[in-house]
Amino acid sequence: MNSLLEFLSLADPNVRFVVLGSVLLGMSSAVVGCFTFLRKRALLGDAIAHSILPGICLAFMVSGSKNPWILLAGAAVSGWLSVAAIDIITRKSKLKPDTAVGLVLSVFFGVGILLLTHIQHQGNASQAGLDKFLFGKAASMTSEDVLVFGGVGMLLLLVVIAFYKEFKLISFNPEFAKVIGLPVAFLEFLLATVTVLAVAVGIQAVGVVLMAALIISPAAAARFWTEKLAVMIVIAAIFGALSGVFGSFISFSAPSMPTGPWIVVALTVFVMISLLFAPQKGFVARWLRDGNNHEKILTENILKALYQIGEKARDFAGSRELAEIRERREFGPGELKRGLRILARRKLVVEAATGWRLTSLGLTESRRVVRLHRLWEMYLKEKIRLKEDHVHAGAEAIEHIITPEIERLLEEKLGFPERDPHNSEIPR
Repeated sequence: MNSLLEFLSLADPNVRFVVLGSVLLGMSSAVVGCFTFLRKRALLGDAIAHSILPGICLAFMVSGSKNPWILLAGAAVSGWLSVAAIDIITRKSKLKPDTAVGLVLSVFFGVGILLLTHIQHQGNASQAGLDKFLFGKAASMTSEDVLVFGGVGMLLLLVVIAFYKEFKLISFNPEFAKVIGLPVAFLEFLLATVTVLAVAVGIQAVGVVLMAALIISPAAAARFWTEKLAVMIVIAAIFGALSGVFGSFISFSAPSMPTGPWIVVALTVFVMISLLFAPQKGFVARWLRDGNNHEKILTENILKALYQIGEKARDFAGSRELAEIRERREFGPGELKRGLRILARRKLVVEAATGWRLTSLGLTESRRVVRLHRLWEMYLKEKIRLKEDHVHAGAEAIEHIITPEIERLLEEKLGFPERDPHNSEIPR
């Protein structure tokens, strides 16, 4: 707790620089990463991150300085050349985009390692710390680094805000953007440049090896929570910022822990939480929804079987044994008893001495299910022109999702039929 309070006070200048730099990096990378993610170019960030290393080395060799602005310029040029190389290889050859990405990534990164090794063997004292770009150096950020990150981050956000509609359009429908006259080539160049800059400043924190996570993970986590791009960008930026704070705190409280990798670990936690617990697309929500759907289908099939037995016997009030219900419809082991217990809790059936019988509420509900089944059978026969012996399977699948609006529309289209294709009565 003492460490947490000391960290939150931001009294230590070094802590302020690390936290502020990590937050800015996380937010800017997350915002740009949303468009990379939506354009299905998740590996592009990884390729740019590895391709930036030779640019950094060449910038240092030419200038002899580790000034962050000079290194950023070299990184941006190298990163942009890698994007152009991927685009040219994809357009001018038969190689697929993923092959082009792997080719450019390995070649540029190999050249970068060669240049870095050459610099280290020269004995230049000012090259100390240059290898930190491989794995990040967030814990040793200076005020000058934060100013660079802040300036570039603000520039990225301003570009995204200014061209938000255009970036959104080319991310979802580039063909339509061409048709309406937008300069798609320029917009793609601008978006690639923004991505390169985001990666170039991001490697200062997590290094070239983990930079892809800083670009893609916030966007992937945010995608689980919303269907709107603007909301997705905001959520991704929040995840990026929080991961920067958490990574900085862990590194502060345990000095032996590196900041950059812990930022990625925090992002991984956000991804896992989103994957499991997002309200619509999360695994738990889908599991519950699938369970509810299975329960709905099971109970409605039981009600339909009870109605059909009563219809055949001309007695809807009588009780039915389990064997009699199974003769009408096949159920899995234990499914029939479980479904009857669910229906009993809903007061749609009651257990009698000799079996189970429908309540008045259950009879109404069973009529509704049978009615929807037979209406859809009539639709398949009259409108789709299927034969009578081909309509049952289709109705079995669709009857459980027909809404009252669709039901009324079916009646109108079919002229309020009274009999189904098998000449059975369509209950009212």
